[in-house]
Amino acid sequence: MKNLLTDIAGVRVGHADDAALASGVTAVIFDAPAVAAIDVRGGGPGIREGAVLDLANTVDHIHGIALGGGSAFGLEAGGGVQAWLAGQGRGFQIREAVIPIVPGAIVFDLLNGGDKKWGRFAPYRELGYTAAAAASHDFALGSAGAGFGATTANFKGGLGSASAMTPGGVRVAALVVVNAVGSVTVGDGPWFWAAPFEIDGEFGGRGLPPSFMPQMLAMRLKGATAATAAENTTLAVVVTDAILTKPQARRLAMIAQTGFARAIYPVHAPLDGDVLFAAATCEKPIDPLVGLTELGMVAANTVARAIARGVYEAAALPFPGALPAWKDRFGQQVKR
Repeated sequence: MKNLLTDIAGVRVGHADDAALASGVTAVIFDAPAVAAIDVRGGGPGIREGAVLDLANTVDHIHGIALGGGSAFGLEAGGGVQAWLAGQGRGFQIREAVIPIVPGAIVFDLLNGGDKKWGRFAPYRELGYTAAAAASHDFALGSAGAGFGATTANFKGGLGSASAMTPGGVRVAALVVVNAVGSVTVGDGPWFWAAPFEIDGEFGGRGLPPSFMPQMLAMRLKGATAATAAENTTLAVVVTDAILTKPQARRLAMIAQTGFARAIYPVHAPLDGDVLFAAATCEKPIDPLVGLTELGMVAANTVARAIARGVYEAAALPFPGALPAWKDRFGQQVKR
């Protein structure tokens, strides 16, 4: 396993980003339709095709997921991913019509110093197409794709990923775009809130501080009193190879999103647009009660790890006043 979302067979990930724009798109492509659901907990979400994932609605399989920067402009990334899938003849079929189902969500990165004067049409549809065409089993972390322009309260945000396996051999993996209003680190130190769940020093191996001081628990918000609901969001995609129904995928999404609270402080605020997509490739049977609970537990830990990796792997944007990258301040992994 590569500790990536693509450790789930039949899943590929592609990025497209623009350094001058300081923004980008990430496409998750399923080789076969996947059962999917959504859990929304932030106060200011921006979602494409979210209604199709409602348990009351007919379609229960999707073909891709589009994650983009650009705030509401970035929702067009889904059209680019959809266009690429349509070109491959893949989608929901109604007689001779083929319609790719591509939910998506966006983060706000319009004030990070990049050039957003793109003219009549935003570039996100083309970036979505390029990201889908580039999808493979290996992909970059940190300042890449939809995480290119992401930020947090005190460090550069980014795109992270992690994977795990339950004791019963079911795989689960997460991909997260970290653009939170809060902080992923304890205070301004090197410690990640997700430290108890770290595996093999994947985000620096610093553990937790020896003690917690009151200032470490003080609220840090991106933009402080000027923060708004439009400016922040953490997006996650969790995929498993378990056989799940749409309601079970929804329950997985709900449990997995608790991983946000293990890695971001504060989280799920009126200032965030937090969204988690859960998808199942439906290869391995799972007990619907204890098995699904265990899968959700492992998924939540994996989400927390992916969040910390997104910040750990990020590189600072080359603009005046840009937030520092974690590695610029604290270096690489601790050698033990």
